Amino acid sequence: MTEFSRISKRIASIAESATLKVDAKAKALQAAGRPVISYAAGEPDFATPQHIVEAASRAVLDPKNHRYTPAIGLPDLREAIAQKTRVDSGTEISAAQVVVTNGGKQAVYQAFATLLDPGDEVLMPTPYWTTYPEAIRLAGGVPVEVFAGADQGYKVTVDQLEAARTAKSKVLLFVSPSNPTGAVYSPEEIEAIGRWAYDNGMWVITDEIYQNLVYDGLRAVSITEAVPELIDRTIMVNGVAKTYAMTGWRLGWMAGPLDAMKAAGNLQSHLTSNVSNISQHAAVAALTGPQNDVILMREAFDRRRKVAVAELNKIDGWNAPMPEGAFYVYSDVSGLLGREWGGNKINTSLELCDYILDTAEVALVPGEAFGPSGYVRMSYALGDSQLLEGIQRLQKLFG
Repeated sequence: MTEFSRISKRIASIAESATLKVDAKAKALQAAGRPVISYAAGEPDFATPQHIVEAASRAVLDPKNHRYTPAIGLPDLREAIAQKTRVDSGTEISAAQVVVTNGGKQAVYQAFATLLDPGDEVLMPTPYWTTYPEAIRLAGGVPVEVFAGADQGYKVTVDQLEAARTAKSKVLLFVSPSNPTGAVYSPEEIEAIGRWAYDNGMWVITDEIYQNLVYDGLRAVSITEAVPELIDRTIMVNGVAKTYAMTGWRLGWMAGPLDAMKAAGNLQSHLTSNVSNISQHAAVAALTGPQNDVILMREAFDRRRKVAVAELNKIDGWNAPMPEGAFYVYSDVSGLLGREWGGNKINTSLELCDYILDTAEVALVPGEAFGPSGYVRMSYALGDSQLLEGIQRLQKLFG
């Protein structure tokens, strides 16, 4: 009799989300009474703006919203997303080119599943968000890391991408602003990379979830705005989670060429069907309503990033470049490694983060979750007082 594995090899090979794992451990310690300060999760500490909550409240009281919507989303929401894409991404699309998904994470998964055949390679600028390589592998693809460190501002170059390209390279993953680094590519850098992708017949999947969280007067330029010829070979991923403090509402989207969106919509019709009707009405209010709260939240993030970078760089051996977008500081901590801390020699950022959590009760995500060791990610999407207190614990620990 044939013996079968209890769990499929494909699913068993997936690594648990490192950011969620660290956040879960921190919350468990907090529940046990430990005064842990967690910088692990990329989740704004603000409440969802009131007008969005009120729109959802009205929607939930209307029985017509207790039903299915089209699998790809409400027409009004898809039109609002198309309008946002025209304004913020500088790219003309129609509502027919939009698929509404259960959070940006589902859009990422569906984008890779729509484009990749077994063995197709995805050029993946590194450091990367922890879910990207797993979503690529689930789709049968091969993630190819292209690393850029702090000395490059965590931004890859055309020369690096060209050196990594092979005959099997089908997709370029492009993320600006970046999670985990907060790096924002300049318009010139984006145009050069976009032109290279177009000239080499590449598809582009661009994650724009942080496009409204940029600082110092910068603007996050979309690759399809910089190189309009790429529109027919680009899938844009986005959502309301980060900009509007709506992580728990689980609403994202993908936009792209009609044939790709038709395929993604077919997949979603069997995978999850529609997103919660109520969340969709809330998202319409978010995208079409007043944006005052967005500005206030961005101002708070701007203040916090400056405090975080200034204070972290007071620690000898800790190099925290100033992020230009998102709400993360991605620090090079190689200066702290290969040394003895707490009576033990610490050689990796994973070991360092474990030591910090156990000793200072501060939760950070190690670089191993995003690529090479030697780095740590800190989210500054938490209250000002906690932000400073946690860093002061680090200063004392390594002082």
